[in-house]
Amino acid sequence: MATSGSRDFDIDVAEIIEEAYERCGLEVRTGYDTKTARRSLNLMFADWANRGLNLWTVTQATQALTSGTATYTFTAAYTDILEVALRTSAGVDTDVSRISRSQYLSIPNKGTTGRPSQFYFSRSTIPTITLWPTPDDSTDSLVYYYVNRIQDVDTLVNTADTPFRFLPCMVAGLAYYTAMKKAPDRVQLLKVVYEEEFQRAADEDEDRVSLKLQPSIQYLRVN
Repeated sequence: MATSGSRDFDIDVAEIIEEAYERCGLEVRTGYDTKTARRSLNLMFADWANRGLNLWTVTQATQALTSGTATYTFTAAYTDILEVALRTSAGVDTDVSRISRSQYLSIPNKGTTGRPSQFYFSRSTIPTITLWPTPDDSTDSLVYYYVNRIQDVDTLVNTADTPFRFLPCMVAGLAYYTAMKKAPDRVQLLKVVYEEEFQRAADEDEDRVSLKLQPSIQYLRVN
């Protein structure tokens, strides 16, 4: 027998909800059932943002700099910012290091101008990035990676904004969320399954890089 040859399996939101309800021993019967399930999915995605870095949400972007302007406003979709580099008009990148709110506050002269070497990222509802020193060149730009918010589940024909590796975890999570409202006798079982599925997916969702360890060698002078 021949194999399918396809590697594009995915399920839309309607099928995700149907599978989750079946795990609860239920059937989707009303429009409200689908509405409350979509709401639970979106709440679960918000929880995933609190559980750690989801690599598929990491996005690269560029911010043009303006001479004399230190603070730049992002959109509410920015949940965090990761690496930041300053790119000159010649295409040369230099690292810009992150500092905390208290470290930025302790800078005595925030109006100092020059080539930015540090940034403070404010994780407010509408996030901002503040550079120090304040840029003195409008030809430079910031190149950075940020954590993008997972897209909402709006309609039943949508597919979820997740890689296929997270499909088992997503269905298990929705089943657990549904059980809390409609099948309390299955909550504990479905919670265990969900946490195991999430842990497996999270453990796999990481960079594969070589680990380099350098010993610290100290010389002791003996008199």
